[in-house]
This record gives sequence, C-alpha cells and structure tokens, in this order.
Amino acid sequence: MERREIVHNAYAVVGQLSKGYDGMMKNESLLGRFANRFFWQLRGPRYESFVRQAFQGLPEDFSGTLLEVPVGTGVLSLPHYRRMKSARIVCLDYSEQMLAQAMASPEARGLHQVEFARGDVGDLPYLDSSFDCVLSLNGLHAFPNKMAAFCETHRVLKKGGTFTGCCYIKGQNRVTDLFVRAFCVPMGFFTPPFDTAESLEERLRSMYREVMVTRTGAFAGFVCRK
Repeated sequence: MERREIVHNAYAVVGQLSKGYDGMMKNESLLGRFANRFFWQLRGPRYESFVRQAFQGLPEDFSGTLLEVPVGTGVLSLPHYRRMKSARIVCLDYSEQMLAQAMASPEARGLHQVEFARGDVGDLPYLDSSFDCVLSLNGLHAFPNKMAAFCETHRVLKKGGTFTGCCYIKGQNRVTDLFVRAFCVPMGFFTPPFDTAESLEERLRSMYREVMVTRTGAFAGFVCRK
C-alpha cells in the first residue's frame, strides 16, 4: 500500500472518531490531557502557549484571502475565524471524513466567509499568488510528499503574504520521538522524514525572505513572509 493511501486511511479513522481527536486538540478530555502532557510535552501553560504559537502569524483583524490546509476537523481554527468576518477563507483537506466533520461541526455554523473544499496539498487547485495567507496547523509532519507541500503552499501565496502554522519537530524530547516512531508513523498519522527546529528554519529561509520559528514542547511554530 502506498504511503499516501496509508495516511488517507488513517485520517478516515480519525474523522470517524473525531470526538477523541478534538478532545486532545482542545485539551479537554481526560485521555487528551494525558496525551498532551505525556507524549507531546504540552502540560499546563505549555498547551496555551502551543495554541498561541499556532496562530501567532494570523491577526484577529485579518481581512484578506486565507487558505487553511489541512483543516482537519476545524476544532482549533473555526472558532478563530468568527473574529475574521471580512476575510475570505478556504478550508481544504484531503480526507473526506475530516472535511465532513469540520463542515458539520457547531463551530462551522454561521461562518459565511468560509468555504470548504477537498484537495491535495501536493497539487493545490489554485492559481499562483491566490492567497494573502496560508495556514497549516499540524500538517507538515503528516504530508506524504513534504517538498510538494512546501512548494505548493509557497506557489499559491501572494508576494508579501504569510505562511504560518505549526508542526511536530524531532529532537525536543525522547519520549515524544519514540511515540512518533513507534505509533504515529506505523499508524499513518505522521510521515517521515521530520525536521528539527534548525532544519525547519533552514528550509523556510531558503524559500521566504522573513522567517520566525518558535518552539513549544515538541512543536515548532513558524511565521514566514514571502
């Protein structure tokens, strides 16, 4: 089975079990809080720092065009979009199940500025320079073809636009790295190779004129200007 199919099947399962996934992403369920504390090193205030880091490149008064890829279930981003009433937002995901969960979620109700679409980050169905901002939350470590994802998100971004979000980085904690290798990769949730904070910054600096990389737990946040 190709890696792309493995990843697709894995997130189909996540979409069907979205309550558990959302509980971890929002740090609300008992199991989710345990996973965040033990595996992701996001205990206590670190979780709040992780959320702030994820959205640090997206101002609340943003009013341009935004592509979010992947949107997943939208559990973190959709509530954020309620404050961005003048923006035009496209939420894209390759998984039909994840996309369906996002569209059906209570957070999606009344967001008339948001469009949902199915698509592949490695072959985005948009023209060059289509968006003022591209947001990628917890996607770069999952994408089967990372170079295509980096190139395509750069391609659809306007000159002066912002590429921002967060992703897992290796080398921050031995328990986290072991969990990723022993569980996330075999299950299809993550796809190697993985960047360190240093290699991620180097990669982004080769593509963007301004780059800021931050770290919280086992995750890096990034804000890049094209």
